[in-house]
Amino acid sequence: MAVSRYLDNSELAEAIRIANGQTKGVSHINKFGYNTSVGNTTETIWDAGNLYQYPSTATTLTVIATNVADSGKEIEIQGLDANYEPLTETITAVTSPGTTGTSEFQRVFRALVVSSNDSTNEEIININGDGKTLARISAEKGQTLMALYTVPANKTAYLKKFQGSVSAQNAPGDFSIMVKPFGGSFNIKGKFGTAGTPVTYDYSVPLKLEEKSDIEIRATSGNNGAGAIFDLILLDN
Repeated sequence: MAVSRYLDNSELAEAIRIANGQTKGVSHINKFGYNTSVGNTTETIWDAGNLYQYPSTATTLTVIATNVADSGKEIEIQGLDANYEPLTETITAVTSPGTTGTSEFQRVFRALVVSSNDSTNEEIININGDGKTLARISAEKGQTLMALYTVPANKTAYLKKFQGSVSAQNAPGDFSIMVKPFGGSFNIKGKFGTAGTPVTYDYSVPLKLEEKSDIEIRATSGNNGAGAIFDLILLDN
C-alpha cells in the first residue's frame, strides 16, 4: 500500500490517527473563544463577557432567541451530565420565554445551530440554566465561542497548546490558563502577556489535568476584543 509523503513525520501521522478516531482510548479537543470587549478587570474568554458562572447543580436548559427570525432553529448543546459523562441535546430556539429541554446538564461548553436549512443566526441566542446564562451564540456566528472546557469523568486531559491574542494593534493583553480540580478552587496554570502580537505556547511536556477539572482562559485588556485557543488530548483512565 502506498504511503503519503505527508505522513512521513511520525508525530503528524499519529495526530491524524487521533483526529480520525483510529487510536483507541485517545481523542482530541480543540476549544476556542472570543470576548468582544475585555476590560481592565479579569474576564473569561467567552461570548457573554465577565467571569463565567458555572451551574451549582445539574439543570435543564432553556434556549431563547432574541430575534423572531431565529425561532424554529435547532440548537445542539454539548456538555456533561450530573455524573460528568458527555451529554448532547438539541432544543428548538424560540423567543421569550424560550424552549426548555429535558436533559440535565452539570456543564455546558459548546452550542451550535444545526438546522439543515440555515446554520447561522440573526441575533443572540441564549442558553440559560440554574438562573444563569451558560452559553451564548452571538449574532451571525452560528456557534458559541467559549474558551472553556470540563474534563469528562474517566478521562485525563493533557494540555498541548495555547494561543491568545487581542484585536487592537499594540494593545496590551494578559492571559491566564485557569484550572479548577474537582472539589477544589481555580488556580493559575499558565500566564502570558502580549502587546498586539499573538502569544503561542507549545508544551514540550503536556500539562496533565484530572477528570472533572474545569479549564478556562481568562484575560484583561483595555476594552479590546480578545481571543484564545487551546488543544487537549483526552485519554481514557
